Order: sequence, then structure tokens, then C-alpha cells
Amino acid sequence: MKIKNLRWWIISLVCLVTIVNYLARSSLSVAAPTLFTELHITEQQYSWIISAFQLAYTIAQPICGYILDVVGLKVGFFIFAVAWSLVNMAHAFVGSWQGLAFLRGLMGLTEASVIPAGMKTSAEWFPASERGIAGGLFNVGTSIGAMLAPPLVVWAILTFNWEAAFVITGGIGLVVAVIWYLIYNSPEKHPSITEEEKNYIFDGQEKHLQSTVNEKPAMGVILAQRNFWGIAVTRFLADPAWGTISFWMPLYLTQVMHMPIKEIAMFAWLPFLAADFGCVAGGFLTAFLIKRCNITTVNSRRIGFTIAAVLMTAIGFVSIVENAYIAIALISLGGFAHQMLSTLVITLASDLFKKNEVATVTGLAGSAAWAGQLSFNLLMGALVVTIGYGPFFIILGFLDLIGAVVLWTVIKDTHPSETNKSPKLAAQS
Repeated sequence: MKIKNLRWWIISLVCLVTIVNYLARSSLSVAAPTLFTELHITEQQYSWIISAFQLAYTIAQPICGYILDVVGLKVGFFIFAVAWSLVNMAHAFVGSWQGLAFLRGLMGLTEASVIPAGMKTSAEWFPASERGIAGGLFNVGTSIGAMLAPPLVVWAILTFNWEAAFVITGGIGLVVAVIWYLIYNSPEKHPSITEEEKNYIFDGQEKHLQSTVNEKPAMGVILAQRNFWGIAVTRFLADPAWGTISFWMPLYLTQVMHMPIKEIAMFAWLPFLAADFGCVAGGFLTAFLIKRCNITTVNSRRIGFTIAAVLMTAIGFVSIVENAYIAIALISLGGFAHQMLSTLVITLASDLFKKNEVATVTGLAGSAAWAGQLSFNLLMGALVVTIGYGPFFIILGFLDLIGAVVLWTVIKDTHPSETNKSPKLAAQS
């Protein structure tokens, strides 16, 4: 059976896998207040647990990206999804912070596949003019997963125990992994794609970024390009914000704002809901700039990033507010801005590199991003008890402005005349 607009169903499938990925990784931060009591964990030990995940994630992203480029999305992403789900379930059987750190490290090695897989799918299934929207839609899964974690994990803890929270979130991941394997295929091989849509996708992609079927990505060539470093440095500066919101916000609300765990379940998901809108807003903004304002694809991403970077300064005011709900509102604005700019800079990998390089480039740049997260997390773990959370929120408010400068000065808009030409939307769109 042929399905019209199949590409949108495919990116929705990627979004679903991304949701369970972030649901699994966010379970620990929501359960952290309980684990502090049950396993007698300190803030310093908690930072080491997070750092184990971040370090493994940082190392594994280019490896995962390369594997997905070589093996293919269907099999590669299925294996990674099964692995991280099983490791997540194993959290229920540990009794010390060292055990948690070991398992979080294993999760980092496998969960690092999700963003490279999403960008590779976007590059394969979408023309350049729609790729920003597609990247935003699958990236919505990162915040939906984090948004679902507080109510689901708190419910599991209050109804059963903290161990059940990890078993449930891991089990959901196994189910979704099977769904992925049964449904996904590339446009060339998918039996349900129409010829009209296949031609529409291929005609709208950059001809100079096409690759042969068996062409493997060359790490040395990628690392020698200034465009790669423009993306990597910007992501290094941007990602500490998302790490802080994902891993430290529940503790901030508990320790500084003195919110009980039930109220955290009611309100801690709001920044991630705002982040969902940020993911989509960036894609629609760049599509408008490309089609209506005759702006090149790369410049549309840079303009959108700069706007979001200005909005991101609002998170710095968290350092001076005393009302928990105002703090959540400012963090929510920060979540919106971060996911908007993060989606746009990640999408640049598919705008500037060949299809057989997209997952590898995304993984390498992701390593830079998580190196930023890891450094910021270790700094917070060492100093937050002494100086509080305020200085860290102030720093987060300005890092993305520096990233915007890097995007405009380092990245070179290759083939602007070609990337500015995007096909008209097909009638069924």
C-alpha cells in the first residue's frame, strides 16, 4: 500500500524513538531526590554519576554516527535502542552510586546514537527546504521525553518504588525498538513511498552533497573543514544549558525553591513543553526565510539561531528571582530558546555535508556539545554547594550569544545559489 506524505510519518517515527530515549535518560534526574535518601548519594557523587553518562556519550557520538553511516539506520538504530533500554532496566538492581555511574556510562555509549540517527533520517527523507521543520519535529522528542519523565517516574515511585521507574521506562524502549525495525526503511527501499514523493525528495536535495551508495565518510576530511568546527564550537557553547535543565532542575527546585516532589511532577515538565515549541518554531522560521524572503538555507539557520540566542539571555534572571513559579517560567523560556537554536545548528550538518557524512558529522559535533555539558556539569558539582546556582544561570544566558558570533564568522555558505533554490511544495503537502 502506497502512503502519501510518507516522509512525515517517518520523521514522526524518529520522534517516537527519541521520546523514549530522553524518557530513559531523564528518569535518573527525576528520581534523584529519592535516590539521595535511599542510596545516601551526595551532590558531588551525583555529578560523577551524570559525568559518567556525559563522558561516554561524548566519546560515543562520532562512533555511533559512523556505524549508522556504514551499517544503515534500520539495523543500527534498532540495536542501539534495544541496548539502552536493557541498560536502563538494569538500574533497578544497583545499590550504590558507583553502580549507577557504571550503568549510566553504558547508557551513554548507546543513547549517543539518537541525534545522529535523526539527522541522517532528515537528510535522506527531506528536501533542503523542509529539513529544518523535519529536524525540529524529531527534536521535539527530546523535550517530550523529558517532559513525560516527571509525572511517569514520580507515579512509579509513589505507586511502587524507585526501581519500578527504571523497569517501566526501559520496557517502553524495547517495544518502540521493535516498532522501528518493522516500519523503517530508506526512501530507495521503502515499499510504501510513492514515485511522486520519491522524486520530490531527491529533486529538492543539494546535488553537490550527494554520495555514492557505498561511499564511506572520511574523518580526516571532515575534521579539516572550517564548517565542521563552526558547528562543533557553537554546539559546545550551547549544550550546557540543556544539560542543566535536564539534570539539575529537579534538584534546584527541591533544594533552592523547596518544592515537594508532587509539585515537581506537576510543574517540572513545563520547560520541556516550551522546548517542544522551540524545536518546531526554528524550522518554520527558516522555511519562511528561504521561501518568502529569498534567503539562503545556511543564512536562514544563522538568523534563527541569533534570535534564539537573544531570547536565551532570559534564563540569567533565574539567579535573582525568589518565586519558584517565576523561575520555572524563565527556565521554560530558556528551554524554548535553547531547543530552537540547538535544532538549527544541528540541522546545518545536513545542509553543509554529504548524505553519507551527516551522521558522522553530527556525532563528532555532538561530542563537542557533550564535552561542553560535561565540563559545565563537573563545575556545578564542585561549586554549586559553595556559590549556589545563580552564577551558572547567568553564564548560560550569554554562552549562545558567543555561539551566534561563531556561526556568522566561521561557517562558509557553500553553493548559496543552489541551496537558495527549493522546489515548490507538492500538492499533497
